[in-house]
Amino acid sequence: MKREIIGILAMAVMSVFLLAGCASSPKNTIVVGTEAGFAPYEYMEGNEVVGIDMDIAQAIADHLGKELEIKNMEFEAALAAVQSGKVDFVAAAVSIDEDRLEKMDFSIDYAASTEVVVVNKENPMVASIDDLDGKIIGVQQGNKADFWVEDNIDFKEIKRYGKFAQAAEDLKNNKIDCIVMDQYPAEGMVIANPSLTILDGILFEDKYAIAVKKGNKDLLDDINTVIKKLIDEEEMENIIEKHTSK
Repeated sequence: MKREIIGILAMAVMSVFLLAGCASSPKNTIVVGTEAGFAPYEYMEGNEVVGIDMDIAQAIADHLGKELEIKNMEFEAALAAVQSGKVDFVAAAVSIDEDRLEKMDFSIDYAASTEVVVVNKENPMVASIDDLDGKIIGVQQGNKADFWVEDNIDFKEIKRYGKFAQAAEDLKNNKIDCIVMDQYPAEGMVIANPSLTILDGILFEDKYAIAVKKGNKDLLDDINTVIKKLIDEEEMENIIEKHTSK
């Protein structure tokens, strides 16, 4: 009986050491937060999240020798997740502003965005990009367009959406007068919704970067290395072309 007790105790001690070893083993995955409703940067292809940002995220994971895990969530939630450490980085066509710089760190930029206005082609409530005052304007919550409209337009109301799909439906049903958004996703939106159209002209231009938790310099250096290599080797152009020519 004494020998059996000693054996059980030995197994218990061994289990503790094994569990401790597992807990201290290096993490072999890296987690990216995104919002898969912003084609061509991130969108759904069947059950898979794909896009320009996801190709960049995969290149980062490959560089680190880790498996990429994608967490699809609303845009604002993704930014909150990287600040709290729930995801390692956010690749979701994130633009840089002073407020965000206080809360997280950013990579070098990898893409330029052009902001345009989408209207209901069959019943346009906005005649031109200079005709936004007094209108109900749809934007993605927390997106650069959200802040730009608030600061630059004498709007009637800003309707903020977690996903552009709902904004498109509201525009088709005349619940909003227009949507301010990036040109590439806007082009995808009007292809999917022929009753919508993009007005001539550009509201403003912006640039996109990848966000990491404040102070995570090691990861940021790795991300910058990957982005610079993709740009220098012209692979970034191929990635953008791949997702914008569909």
